[in-house]
Amino acid sequence: MKCFVTGASGLIGANLVHELVGRGHRVKVLLRSGADERGLLGLKIERVAGDIFDRKLLERELEGHDWCFHVAGCYRLWMRDYAAMYRTNVEGTRVVLTAAGKAGCRKIIYTSTAGCIGPAKMAAGKFHPADETEIVTEAQLGNDYLRSKFQGEAVALELFRKLGLPIVIVNPTAVVGAGDYKPTPTGQFILNFLRGHLPAYLATGWNWVHVRDVAIGHILAAEKGESGQRYILGNRQGNWTMQETLRTLEQISGRPAPRFKVPFWLADRVAEVSELAAGFTKRPPRIPLASIRMARNRMWVDPSKAIRNLGLPQTSAEVALADAVQWFQANGHPKKTISV
Repeated sequence: MKCFVTGASGLIGANLVHELVGRGHRVKVLLRSGADERGLLGLKIERVAGDIFDRKLLERELEGHDWCFHVAGCYRLWMRDYAAMYRTNVEGTRVVLTAAGKAGCRKIIYTSTAGCIGPAKMAAGKFHPADETEIVTEAQLGNDYLRSKFQGEAVALELFRKLGLPIVIVNPTAVVGAGDYKPTPTGQFILNFLRGHLPAYLATGWNWVHVRDVAIGHILAAEKGESGQRYILGNRQGNWTMQETLRTLEQISGRPAPRFKVPFWLADRVAEVSELAAGFTKRPPRIPLASIRMARNRMWVDPSKAIRNLGLPQTSAEVALADAVQWFQANGHPKKTISV
């Protein structure tokens, strides 16, 4: 297949390109000027310079392609001005998906986030993971990143319903693994642990998934996904509390995990001070308020639909976290003997 990929320099995008090339597909990537291409080194691909807002460029370059993967997005938990995030995640999505439809792509894969799925709900004293049918409320979209991605999803579904575009939405969970050069906020959490910057933990939880499984999930969505449907790209056994995650990272890295659980009200105050200080230092806060708001909802999910209908692989969360730690250590971050 001839494949077009936006966001190819990011964690998911670069791993996706590697998987596509490894399967013998022809790949063209859209890269902004100055994009970090370290994750794409050595790959035989076609590069196009431009951005996701150039409609004419996209229509021209997408012509003749079978699959379009729109992975590009702004994934940050703190910005001085969020207007650029909304423009990228909402209007940029409209431009790319519309251009792919006009170019006649047979499948258009839009990368959303599991944060656009409703959180796990408490019933009979235990949390029940959410699936694609769970409706997320405005209050649960607790930061600008999630709100902008939710609006991007709405654009994708609108284009499917009104224009009949062959759009499939994938919702990755907490993605970790090799190639997180920026790093993503998820990777930054692991880095903060390795650097000893996590003195305490919160009563929250995530679903951990290996970036390689997510990349393969994108390809499976193009091969088998039903247009107009959403598929959670996660791990059935990856629903862990933050405390469980930190203990696993301790076993992997040899660094001690924090033992103190901080209440949310105190975390809010610390984050507010951190963001206030960022206004003076002009550097991102170590603890963004958005991350605390997101942590109030336990983001445990049920990826059974993607496993059943797509054949999504299930690399263990332990392996995903170990691969991430090993990669960060191999790329100049804090080193410690790995015991896994």
